[in-house]
Amino acid sequence: MRAAMICLTLLATLTACARDQPVARPEVTPTPSAQITEQPRESDAEGTSSEEELTLADGRRVAMSYKRGQGLFERHYAPDTGTWTRPRLIYGTKTDPCQSIKLQAESGTVTAIANFGRYCADGEPPTESIAAVAVGDLDRWDHHLTRKFDGWARATITDGGRKVTFVRNATHVRVRLVWTATDGFSDAVFTYSR
Repeated sequence: MRAAMICLTLLATLTACARDQPVARPEVTPTPSAQITEQPRESDAEGTSSEEELTLADGRRVAMSYKRGQGLFERHYAPDTGTWTRPRLIYGTKTDPCQSIKLQAESGTVTAIANFGRYCADGEPPTESIAAVAVGDLDRWDHHLTRKFDGWARATITDGGRKVTFVRNATHVRVRLVWTATDGFSDAVFTYSR
C-alpha cells in the first residue's frame, strides 16, 4: 500500500510538471569585443597597478607605469613612426606601488612623481618617493629617491625647461628638490618652521 501511494505521488508530480510551459529565456546578443588601438598597454597584461599617459605639444606621448615587484617603467610614442618604445626601467624596487603617477610637461621637459611603500595603495604613507625628469628625445631620465617621505606634491618647470623644482609643504616643514639641465638633481632641502 505504501509503495502504491509513493507511485501515485510520483505519477501526479510528473503529470503536473509535464503540463508546465517551458520558461522563456531572453535572447542574448553578443557584445562586440573592445578594439585594440595602436598597441595594447603592456601594463594590462603584466600586473601593473597604474599607468599614466601624457601628450606633449609636438604630438609625442609618454606613458609611465608601475610593475609590481619591479618598479617604475617608462615608454614613449613617436607620431612620425607611429610606434611606442619598449618599457624601460626608470627606478627599480620590489616595494608596493602607490596609487598614481603624476606626469607633466612644459618647454620640452617632462616630469614624473611616483611613490612606493608597503600598503601605500591602501593609504599608508610612501617610503620611497621618486622625482624624475627627461628632456629632448626622452631616451634618458634622471631620477632622485627620497626615503621615508610623504611624496612630492608638485613640480614646477621654469627657465625654458632647464629647471624643475619639486616641492612638498606640510605642517611645520617645507621640502624642496631642484633639478637643472646642467647639474641634475640637488639634495632635498628640508626647511622647518614653528
